[in-house]
Amino acid sequence: MGRVYAGWRRAVGSAVLPLLVVLLATGPSGIAQDLAEFESRVTEFTLDNGLKFIVLRRPDAPVVTCFTHANVGAVDEVTGLTGLAHLFEHMAFKGTRTIGTRDPEAEARALAKIDEIFEAIRAERLKGGPADEQKLAELQRRLAEAQEQAQQYLVHDEFDEILKRAGGVGLNAGTSSDYTVYFVSLPANKLELWMLMESDRFLNPVLREFYSEKDVVMEERRLRTETQPVGKLLEEFLAAAYKAHPYGQPVIGHMSDIEAVTRAQAEAFFRTHYVPSNLTVAIVGDVDPDRVKTLAREYFGRIPHRPPPGPVVTVEPPQPGERHVVVEDPSQPFVLIGYHKPSIQHEDNAVFDAITDIMGSGRTSRLYRSLVKDKRIAMATSGFQGMPGQKYPGLFLFYAMPARGHTNQECTRAIYDEIDRLRNEPVSEQELQKAKTRARAALIRQLDSNSGLAEQLTFYEVLTGDWRNLFQQLERIDRVTAEDIQRVARACFTTKNRTVGIIETTAGESES
Repeated sequence: MGRVYAGWRRAVGSAVLPLLVVLLATGPSGIAQDLAEFESRVTEFTLDNGLKFIVLRRPDAPVVTCFTHANVGAVDEVTGLTGLAHLFEHMAFKGTRTIGTRDPEAEARALAKIDEIFEAIRAERLKGGPADEQKLAELQRRLAEAQEQAQQYLVHDEFDEILKRAGGVGLNAGTSSDYTVYFVSLPANKLELWMLMESDRFLNPVLREFYSEKDVVMEERRLRTETQPVGKLLEEFLAAAYKAHPYGQPVIGHMSDIEAVTRAQAEAFFRTHYVPSNLTVAIVGDVDPDRVKTLAREYFGRIPHRPPPGPVVTVEPPQPGERHVVVEDPSQPFVLIGYHKPSIQHEDNAVFDAITDIMGSGRTSRLYRSLVKDKRIAMATSGFQGMPGQKYPGLFLFYAMPARGHTNQECTRAIYDEIDRLRNEPVSEQELQKAKTRARAALIRQLDSNSGLAEQLTFYEVLTGDWRNLFQQLERIDRVTAEDIQRVARACFTTKNRTVGIIETTAGESES
């Protein structure tokens, strides 16, 4: 992600959380009744252009969280143009035709000149045969000069600063394989300001400082992937696990793609994927739903309707056998094991949630107790679903970091032993009930703020088709049986369905 997607939750008020506690603490019979009460607080509407709003009124404090979920991520990219979803996330903070510029017409001419020079650089690099280094140097000089000239029209960080001066906090964004999100919390009386600005950046975006921002993204890739052994392993691992489906592509993109992409290509990506019907907005806080609807029509209704892009049609074929990836690096050894599994829409999704809790959640999980506490062969270990995404069939991952004096092979064997135990022995009723209780508690923690509510409402609305599935998932978890866990483990956790990746300490280095 271009911006840090963490640390942005706000304290919860008094009106909704008690209702949620009751809702999540009850058994299946009580969930439907309490969900109906929660639902009465939610207003939904869709504009004529297809953009959907979910509004939850919480009058506890005069604040509001505004959360935009764009149904576009790295999975929607094509070979040769990876990293565009993440790159546009950066660009969305650069402003619009009226925000971030002193002279939009003069700036547009300056940006066109920069584009022309970069296209010449790109053509020289991509031509057959060796590039003319002297010509490239001259073009680079001209590019730097044109970028410097464009700076005179730029008002740096104006989009961010307007919201911050209005009391905005937690202004941020994040990109994943499945989606991109934008969010901020504001005083409730600044809602119209946000409506104006958020709609404008999707109606009239200007991708200014595009080529210099690409340099920022390339440096981000160096820091997070190319110089980080686990980041490097994960990229190689996903590429091995996915032969056909774009889940195998890195969210940040390949370095050569980032380097070569043009502003025109980024604008085309925006026009294709940032259509109103691909956006879902949640407004949670001290707001009047009728006023939200009026403002939404006035500001977001300006965005023209465009046909939505279709879903990814490529289906990952079944693996013919186990796959292995080795990254050699003079660093801490590490093991990563992944099994293909269905998407979030599958009827067994709740079973995988239960397996996540039993196998990998916290210090009471089976993996932690076995590898860290009892055998003391690992410093850290876990297992979870949802990587690299959940919109399409993803992976269930297990990992371990060997302790000093122990090896990847020891940890791998210990993980396989715990998987075999899950496949061959029914989990106890006590262990299953603990998993269900922790699932409720985890959901309460996710919904402990306006921001958490907005995030989860849009996530479930977009990925499952209905935000109510956020709560109905608890009913599904409550129905999970020990037999379900055993059945799913036997079907999913097979050698043929497995990809294994390790960081192998290079010769001459100790595994420590």
